[in-house]
Amino acid sequence: MFKVISEEAVEQSGKRGTNAFQAFSISIASRVGTGNLAGVALAVAIGGPGAVFWMWVIALIGMSTAFIESTLAQVYKVPAKEGFRGGPAYYMEKALGQKWMGILFSILITITFGFIFNAVQANTISQAVDQAFNIDPIWTGIVLVVLAGVIIFGGIKRIATVAGIIVPVMAIIYMAVGFYVVFTNITAVPNVFMLIIRNALGLEEAFGGGIGAAMMYGIRRGLFSNEAGMGECPPKCCGNSRCQSPC
Repeated sequence: MFKVISEEAVEQSGKRGTNAFQAFSISIASRVGTGNLAGVALAVAIGGPGAVFWMWVIALIGMSTAFIESTLAQVYKVPAKEGFRGGPAYYMEKALGQKWMGILFSILITITFGFIFNAVQANTISQAVDQAFNIDPIWTGIVLVVLAGVIIFGGIKRIATVAGIIVPVMAIIYMAVGFYVVFTNITAVPNVFMLIIRNALGLEEAFGGGIGAAMMYGIRRGLFSNEAGMGECPPKCCGNSRCQSPC
Protein backbone atom coordinates (compact mmCIF):
# COMPACT_ATOMS: atom_id res chain seq x y z
CA MET A 1 0.00 0.00 0.00
CA PHE A 2 2.76 2.44 0.95
CA LYS A 3 4.58 1.67 -2.30
CA VAL A 4 1.47 2.49 -4.33
CA ILE A 5 0.79 5.72 -2.42
CA SER A 6 4.38 6.91 -2.84
CA GLU A 7 4.58 6.32 -6.61
CA GLU A 8 4.97 9.34 -8.85
CA ALA A 9 2.72 10.13 -11.81
CA VAL A 10 4.51 11.01 -15.03
CA GLU A 11 2.73 11.79 -18.27
CA GLN A 12 4.02 10.53 -21.60
CA SER A 13 5.27 14.06 -22.33
CA GLY A 14 7.41 13.86 -19.21
CA LYS A 15 5.28 16.26 -17.16
CA ARG A 16 4.35 15.23 -13.67
CA GLY A 17 0.70 14.49 -13.13
CA THR A 18 -1.29 14.09 -9.91
CA ASN A 19 0.39 11.24 -8.07
CA ALA A 20 -1.16 8.60 -5.84
CA PHE A 21 -0.18 10.34 -2.60
CA GLN A 22 -1.79 13.60 -3.71
CA ALA A 23 -4.97 11.75 -4.70
CA PHE A 24 -4.88 10.01 -1.31
CA SER A 25 -4.45 13.36 0.45
CA ILE A 26 -7.41 14.93 -1.38
CA SER A 27 -9.53 11.92 -0.46
CA ILE A 28 -8.56 12.18 3.22
CA ALA A 29 -9.22 15.93 3.16
CA SER A 30 -12.76 15.19 1.95
CA ARG A 31 -13.46 12.55 4.58
CA VAL A 32 -11.74 14.06 7.62
CA GLY A 33 -12.67 17.60 8.57
CA THR A 34 -15.22 19.73 10.35
CA GLY A 35 -17.93 17.16 9.64
CA ASN A 36 -16.12 14.65 11.84
CA LEU A 37 -16.22 17.13 14.73
CA ALA A 38 -19.47 19.05 14.45
CA GLY A 39 -21.34 16.17 12.79
CA VAL A 40 -20.47 13.65 15.48
CA ALA A 41 -21.23 16.09 18.30
CA LEU A 42 -24.64 16.93 16.81
CA ALA A 43 -25.47 13.25 16.27
CA VAL A 44 -24.69 12.43 19.91
CA ALA A 45 -26.55 15.51 21.20
CA ILE A 46 -29.74 14.64 19.29
CA GLY A 47 -29.60 10.86 18.85
CA GLY A 48 -27.83 9.98 22.09
CA PRO A 49 -24.70 7.85 22.59
CA GLY A 50 -26.23 5.06 20.47
CA ALA A 51 -25.79 7.24 17.39
CA VAL A 52 -22.05 6.59 17.61
CA PHE A 53 -22.64 2.84 17.07
CA TRP A 54 -24.60 3.47 13.89
CA MET A 55 -21.94 5.86 12.70
CA TRP A 56 -19.48 2.97 13.06
CA VAL A 57 -21.80 0.73 11.03
CA ILE A 58 -22.26 3.27 8.24
CA ALA A 59 -18.50 3.89 8.23
CA LEU A 60 -17.86 0.19 7.51
CA ILE A 61 -20.39 0.26 4.67
CA GLY A 62 -19.00 3.58 3.50
CA MET A 63 -15.53 2.07 3.12
CA SER A 64 -16.94 -0.26 0.46
CA THR A 65 -18.88 2.40 -1.42
CA ALA A 66 -15.92 4.80 -1.29
CA PHE A 67 -13.61 2.11 -2.66
CA ILE A 68 -16.00 1.23 -5.48
CA GLU A 69 -16.69 4.82 -6.56
CA SER A 70 -12.97 5.63 -6.50
CA THR A 71 -12.12 2.52 -8.54
CA LEU A 72 -14.80 3.30 -11.12
CA ALA A 73 -13.48 6.86 -11.40
CA GLN A 74 -10.07 5.40 -12.30
CA VAL A 75 -11.43 2.84 -14.76
CA TYR A 76 -13.65 5.26 -16.70
CA LYS A 77 -11.52 8.42 -16.57
CA VAL A 78 -10.77 10.23 -19.84
CA PRO A 79 -7.70 12.21 -21.00
CA ALA A 80 -7.83 15.96 -20.46
CA LYS A 81 -5.55 18.96 -20.95
CA GLU A 82 -4.10 18.80 -17.42
CA GLY A 83 -4.10 15.01 -17.10
CA PHE A 84 -7.38 13.13 -16.63
CA ARG A 85 -11.00 13.70 -15.72
CA GLY A 86 -13.29 11.19 -14.11
CA GLY A 87 -16.04 10.59 -11.61
CA PRO A 88 -19.67 9.47 -11.38
CA ALA A 89 -20.81 11.58 -14.34
CA TYR A 90 -18.29 9.81 -16.58
CA TYR A 91 -19.05 6.25 -15.54
CA MET A 92 -22.78 6.94 -15.63
CA GLU A 93 -22.31 7.78 -19.30
CA LYS A 94 -19.67 5.20 -20.23
CA ALA A 95 -20.58 2.22 -18.02
CA LEU A 96 -24.35 2.65 -17.78
CA GLY A 97 -24.90 4.42 -21.09
CA GLN A 98 -27.00 7.06 -19.31
CA LYS A 99 -25.58 10.44 -20.30
CA TRP A 100 -28.65 12.27 -18.99
CA MET A 101 -27.99 10.79 -15.56
CA GLY A 102 -24.44 12.10 -15.59
CA ILE A 103 -25.64 15.58 -16.57
CA LEU A 104 -28.29 15.58 -13.84
CA PHE A 105 -25.74 14.38 -11.29
CA SER A 106 -23.32 17.15 -12.27
CA ILE A 107 -26.00 19.84 -11.90
CA LEU A 108 -27.23 18.55 -8.54
CA ILE A 109 -23.77 18.08 -7.01
CA THR A 110 -22.76 21.58 -8.16
CA ILE A 111 -25.78 23.06 -6.40
CA THR A 112 -25.39 20.86 -3.31
CA PHE A 113 -21.68 21.40 -2.72
CA GLY A 114 -21.47 24.87 -4.18
CA PHE A 115 -24.25 26.46 -2.16
CA ILE A 116 -25.14 24.11 0.71
CA PHE A 117 -22.45 21.67 1.83
CA ASN A 118 -19.55 24.14 1.83
CA ALA A 119 -21.75 26.73 3.54
CA VAL A 120 -22.34 24.31 6.42
CA GLN A 121 -18.60 23.72 6.80
CA ALA A 122 -17.81 27.44 6.64
CA ASN A 123 -20.53 28.23 9.17
CA THR A 124 -19.16 25.60 11.56
CA ILE A 125 -15.65 27.03 11.31
CA SER A 126 -16.77 30.65 11.67
CA GLN A 127 -18.93 29.86 14.70
CA ALA A 128 -16.07 27.97 16.36
CA VAL A 129 -13.67 30.86 15.74
CA ASP A 130 -16.25 33.33 17.03
CA GLN A 131 -16.76 31.34 20.24
CA ALA A 132 -13.02 30.85 20.81
CA PHE A 133 -11.56 34.20 19.73
CA ASN A 134 -14.62 36.51 19.48
CA ILE A 135 -14.00 37.19 15.78
CA ASP A 136 -16.97 38.23 13.65
CA PRO A 137 -18.07 35.25 11.48
CA ILE A 138 -18.20 37.56 8.44
CA TRP A 139 -14.44 38.12 8.58
CA THR A 140 -13.80 34.41 9.01
CA GLY A 141 -16.02 33.74 6.01
CA ILE A 142 -14.13 36.28 3.89
CA VAL A 143 -10.79 34.69 4.79
CA LEU A 144 -12.13 31.22 3.93
CA VAL A 145 -13.46 32.43 0.57
CA VAL A 146 -10.15 34.09 -0.35
CA LEU A 147 -8.05 31.07 0.66
CA ALA A 148 -10.37 28.62 -1.10
CA GLY A 149 -10.45 30.79 -4.23
CA VAL A 150 -6.66 31.05 -4.45
CA ILE A 151 -6.37 27.26 -4.23
CA ILE A 152 -9.33 26.27 -6.43
CA PHE A 153 -8.60 28.66 -9.28
CA GLY A 154 -5.08 27.28 -9.43
CA GLY A 155 -6.51 24.08 -10.88
CA ILE A 156 -6.37 20.46 -9.79
CA LYS A 157 -2.58 20.45 -9.50
CA ARG A 158 -2.57 23.31 -7.01
CA ILE A 159 -5.34 21.62 -5.05
CA ALA A 160 -3.33 18.40 -5.03
CA THR A 161 -0.12 20.17 -3.99
CA VAL A 162 -1.78 22.02 -1.10
CA ALA A 163 -3.60 18.87 0.05
CA GLY A 164 -0.34 16.92 -0.04
CA ILE A 165 1.20 19.45 2.36
CA ILE A 166 -1.70 20.22 4.71
CA VAL A 167 -3.38 16.81 5.04
CA PRO A 168 -0.47 14.91 6.66
CA VAL A 169 -0.14 17.65 9.31
CA MET A 170 -3.91 17.75 9.83
CA ALA A 171 -4.12 13.97 10.14
CA ILE A 172 -1.28 13.81 12.69
CA ILE A 173 -2.85 16.55 14.83
CA TYR A 174 -6.30 14.95 14.53
CA MET A 175 -5.05 11.53 15.65
CA ALA A 176 -2.81 13.00 18.37
CA VAL A 177 -5.73 14.90 19.92
CA GLY A 178 -7.94 11.81 19.65
CA PHE A 179 -5.38 9.57 21.37
CA TYR A 180 -4.77 12.22 24.03
CA VAL A 181 -8.47 12.42 24.88
CA VAL A 182 -8.77 8.62 25.02
CA PHE A 183 -5.67 7.99 27.13
CA THR A 184 -6.37 10.80 29.58
CA ASN A 185 -9.80 9.24 30.17
CA ILE A 186 -8.75 5.61 29.76
CA THR A 187 -10.60 4.42 32.88
CA ALA A 188 -13.91 5.63 31.44
CA VAL A 189 -13.48 3.89 28.06
CA PRO A 190 -15.16 0.54 29.03
CA ASN A 191 -18.19 2.37 30.43
CA VAL A 192 -18.37 4.55 27.32
CA PHE A 193 -18.46 1.48 25.05
CA MET A 194 -21.16 -0.12 27.20
CA LEU A 195 -23.21 3.08 27.10
CA ILE A 196 -22.93 3.27 23.31
CA ILE A 197 -23.95 -0.38 22.80
CA ARG A 198 -26.77 -0.21 25.35
CA ASN A 199 -28.24 2.95 23.81
CA ALA A 200 -27.94 1.53 20.30
CA LEU A 201 -29.41 -1.94 20.94
CA GLY A 202 -31.07 -1.90 24.39
CA LEU A 203 -34.69 -3.05 24.86
CA GLU A 204 -35.61 0.00 26.92
CA GLU A 205 -34.41 2.31 24.16
CA ALA A 206 -36.21 0.20 21.54
CA PHE A 207 -39.57 0.65 23.25
CA GLY A 208 -38.92 4.33 23.81
CA GLY A 209 -37.96 5.02 20.21
CA GLY A 210 -34.37 5.76 21.16
CA ILE A 211 -32.92 3.23 18.73
CA GLY A 212 -34.75 4.83 15.82
CA ALA A 213 -33.41 8.26 16.72
CA ALA A 214 -29.90 6.89 17.21
CA MET A 215 -30.01 5.08 13.85
CA MET A 216 -31.43 8.06 11.99
CA TYR A 217 -28.97 10.63 13.29
CA GLY A 218 -26.05 8.20 13.34
CA ILE A 219 -26.51 7.28 9.67
CA ARG A 220 -27.21 10.87 8.62
CA ARG A 221 -24.18 12.31 10.35
CA GLY A 222 -22.05 9.32 9.44
CA LEU A 223 -22.61 10.01 5.74
CA PHE A 224 -22.12 13.74 6.29
CA SER A 225 -18.89 13.00 8.12
CA ASN A 226 -17.15 10.72 5.59
CA GLU A 227 -19.00 11.63 2.35
CA ALA A 228 -18.90 7.97 1.28
CA GLY A 229 -21.03 7.28 -1.78
CA MET A 230 -21.84 10.94 -2.44
CA GLY A 231 -19.74 10.99 -5.61
CA GLU A 232 -17.95 14.18 -4.61
CA CYS A 233 -14.49 12.78 -3.95
CA PRO A 234 -13.71 10.70 -7.11
CA PRO A 235 -13.84 13.59 -9.63
CA LYS A 236 -11.24 15.66 -7.81
CA CYS A 237 -8.82 12.96 -6.68
CA CYS A 238 -9.13 9.47 -8.18
CA GLY A 239 -10.34 10.59 -11.60
CA ASN A 240 -7.37 12.95 -11.96
CA SER A 241 -4.57 10.70 -10.75
CA ARG A 242 -2.31 8.62 -12.96
CA CYS A 243 -1.69 5.28 -11.25
CA GLN A 244 -0.58 1.86 -12.41
CA SER A 245 -3.70 0.18 -11.03
CA PRO A 246 -7.25 1.52 -10.54
CA CYS A 247 -7.35 -0.18 -7.12
